[in-house]
Amino acid sequence: MKFSSFFLSFAGLILLASPASADTLKSWNFDRSRNQLTFTTDEAVQPTAQLVPNPSRIVIDLPGIRLDRPKINQLVGGAIKSIRIAKFEAQTTRLVIDLDPNYTVEPQAVQIRNNGAQQWTVQLPTLKPAIPNGNTMPIAINVPIAPPPPAISYSRLIPTGKQINWLRERLSTVRKSYPSLNTGVIFLDLQTGDYVDFNGDKVYATASIIKLPILIAFFQAVDAGTIRLDETWTMTRDVIVGESGDFQDLPVNSRIPAQSVVDKMITISDNTATNMVIKRLGGIAAVNRRFQQMGLSNTRLRDWLPDVDGSNTTTPKDMVQLLVMLDRRSLLSPSSQANALDIMRRVKNRKLLAAGIGPGATIAHKTGYIGSLLGDAGIIEMPNGKRYVAAVIVANDREDSAWDFIPQVSQIVYSYFNNRLN
Repeated sequence: MKFSSFFLSFAGLILLASPASADTLKSWNFDRSRNQLTFTTDEAVQPTAQLVPNPSRIVIDLPGIRLDRPKINQLVGGAIKSIRIAKFEAQTTRLVIDLDPNYTVEPQAVQIRNNGAQQWTVQLPTLKPAIPNGNTMPIAINVPIAPPPPAISYSRLIPTGKQINWLRERLSTVRKSYPSLNTGVIFLDLQTGDYVDFNGDKVYATASIIKLPILIAFFQAVDAGTIRLDETWTMTRDVIVGESGDFQDLPVNSRIPAQSVVDKMITISDNTATNMVIKRLGGIAAVNRRFQQMGLSNTRLRDWLPDVDGSNTTTPKDMVQLLVMLDRRSLLSPSSQANALDIMRRVKNRKLLAAGIGPGATIAHKTGYIGSLLGDAGIIEMPNGKRYVAAVIVANDREDSAWDFIPQVSQIVYSYFNNRLN
C-alpha cells in the first residue's frame, strides 16, 4: 500500500456517536481528514495508552468509565482499519485503533491531550510502513495528567473565576437523571466570578427570553433620548399576535403608554407588546444591531413574536453576560437600570428559577417557553448578601420533566450559596 493511497483514504469524517448512559463514555468521533480521535466522558478520567504490535494497534483504557451497550466495531479503511470500543473490565472501557498490518506508528509521536476534564483527543502522526516480522514488545505511550480547566471570564466587569467543582459534580448528577433533556446551564457568582457551566456556548432557541435583551435595548433608547417613557403608542393590526399576553384582546388602534408596553412585555410575557417594542426600535434589523453593540455574539432576532418555531436564538453565556452588564450599569443609566430591574422582579411566572430560591431572596429575570424549549435567566439576591446570575435553557421536546429540572438545579445552587457568605 502506497503512502498516496493512505492519504486519500483519510478524506472525510467518520462520526461514531450515540446517546450515553450515566457514568459512561458519552461520545466519540474519528476525523479521517485530521487523523484524530476525540472522546468525551460523563465524568473526569485519566486514560492510559499503549502501542501493541503484531498486529499494530493503539489501545486506550478509560478506568472508571463503563460501557453499558454492545461493543462497537467501526470500519474505517486505508491505513486505519477500524475503531473498536468495548468493555475491558466492569469499570473500564477500552478503545482500540486498529492499524493496517502494512503500517505502524512511533509511539512517542502519538499525542494524547486533555481538552478539559471530560474530553480527550488522540492525534495520530503520519503512519510509517511496518517492518516485516517485527516482534517488539508493547510500548507504553505516556498520557499527561489532565490540567485543571482554565479560568473563564464572563465579563471584564467581574473577577475571572474558576469552576465550582463540588457544585458542578452535584449538577452533573442531576443532569444525568434527565437523559432526554438537552440542557444549557450557567450559574455565576457576581462577587468572585466562580461559576458552573454546562453547554454555556451552545446555541438554543430563545422563546421569550429574547425579551430580556429587547428590554435593555428599549431602555438604551430611552437613555439616548430617542424614546420617551411618557410616549403613547398605537397598537396597530400588524403587531397583534396570539399566544402569551392580553394586549391581543384590546381593540385595534388602542393607545398604550410606552412604560406599560414594556412592563407587559416582561411581567406577563406579552407577545403583542414585544412586537410593539421591536417596531418602535426600528424593526428586527435595528434590534439585532443593538444586540451586537451589547456584545451578544450569538443572540439573534429572526422573527417577530411569538416565534413558536424557535428561529430566534441565544446562548446561556450571552444571557449571563447581559445580566452582568445590567447589574454593573455598563449598559444603562442608574434610573433605567432601576426601572428594568423593577420590571424583571415582577415577572408573574414563578415556576422555574424562582421556585428554587428561599424566603427573603429576590430574582430579577425573564422566562421563556415554546413547547420544545423552556428557559429562565436572571439575577438572584440572597438574604445573606450573596448575589449570583443564572441562565438555564432546556431543549425538552415537549418533555414535562423540563419543568422539574430548572427548579431542582435552582434549589441546589441556592442552598450551596446560602451556606457561603464569601
